[in-house]
Amino acid sequence: MKKKIIVAGLGHGGIAAAALLAGQGFDVTVYEKKKEGTLGYDWTDIFAPQALTEAGIPMPDESKYEYKENMTFYSPSQSKGLKQEVEAGKREIKMERRAIYEHLIRHAVACGVKIEYECEVLAPITLGSRVVGIKTAKGDFLGDLVIDACGMRSPVRCNLPDSFGIEKEVSRKDRITIFRAFFNKNPDAEVEANYKVMLFPSGEKCISWVAAEEQYADLLIGRFKDYDSKGVEDFADMIRRTNPVLGHEILRGGQMVEIPVRRTLSVLVADGYAAIGDSAFMTVPLIGSGIANCLKAARMLSDAVAKDRNGEFSAATLWEYQKAYYKKLGNSYATLAMGKDMLFCLDPEDIDYIFESGMVTGNDLTMDSDFAGLSDMLKFDPKDLLNKAQCVLQRKQIIKKCAPWVVKIGKAAAVCAAMPKEYNKKKVLAWARAYDSLYE
Repeated sequence: MKKKIIVAGLGHGGIAAAALLAGQGFDVTVYEKKKEGTLGYDWTDIFAPQALTEAGIPMPDESKYEYKENMTFYSPSQSKGLKQEVEAGKREIKMERRAIYEHLIRHAVACGVKIEYECEVLAPITLGSRVVGIKTAKGDFLGDLVIDACGMRSPVRCNLPDSFGIEKEVSRKDRITIFRAFFNKNPDAEVEANYKVMLFPSGEKCISWVAAEEQYADLLIGRFKDYDSKGVEDFADMIRRTNPVLGHEILRGGQMVEIPVRRTLSVLVADGYAAIGDSAFMTVPLIGSGIANCLKAARMLSDAVAKDRNGEFSAATLWEYQKAYYKKLGNSYATLAMGKDMLFCLDPEDIDYIFESGMVTGNDLTMDSDFAGLSDMLKFDPKDLLNKAQCVLQRKQIIKKCAPWVVKIGKAAAVCAAMPKEYNKKKVLAWARAYDSLYE
């Protein structure tokens, strides 16, 4: 009898894992609360195309995507812009979010995946220390393995017994509230940079961008606090003062969503359970992108399942998935999460100085399609390190503020390196407590 695999939610990683596992001969069903054809926000998204190949998914038709333009990063005063110089072949692709879902779902169905739409997942079903199924609005469903792709506030992960040792909540500093909309474009306005990313605009500790596209101006507001439509209007008006290309009429989008921007979940697996995507906090801690990461994770998860010849799907066998993900991405994101917190300990004037002094230049900012963490984000030319060191020494308050975080980054790297090689619940939970405590 075929082993039955349940995928809770149609997250990108969940549907990619479903396709890979169905292709291996498993009986795979996805349960999704939304209606068919309604997944995805009304805007574009960017991701590394290599991730599709890693997940065994063909590239979409060339008419469905284009390569992302290089970004120009601006300091709080917007006096200095640093433009990336990423080679065309290493850039991410930009694609309609709904088209991404259509492409992934079409591939999964062709692989034999069954999808139950309009079926809200409510909680896990557990038997002792094992997850054996899910509770949904349409009844209970049992399976040999539950893959949790229900998102940041997954009702599966959040309702697991405490004895599983899997973190449930996301602190306010570790989730960013995103508003994004495509506004009409003022055709006569001067455009300083086509893709303008602003750090701490007007001194507020947030991230925003304005991208001047052919037919519209793309506005993103990312804030680490709750805000409403009035907050959006006030912020957009502030942005317009230095970006007159941004009109007042919303043509598309206009939604507000929350995204995790933190370290990866410390424990991804249990007997009969594996978390993926936003359920496992697989986004890049600084910028929130995560499609490529969860597609890569889908391959790692399917490989771990394929190695489980007895079909036990125990925490011990699924641990290979966690180890693979941390080795490739999770370890780097653990230090990048510390880097994010370090950035937020700086004042806007410090950020201005970093940009204006030459401490960081456009050539240092990579974040191309191979981007994996802090070491990939900033790639300094060794010949320029002396000049950068002199810039740092001239503003010693930055050293004072950053020094504790540099120590924490080192500790995070050391703790990640000490992750248990083999699964032992007692040792794994002790390691997870040490890992999570670094970020408290």
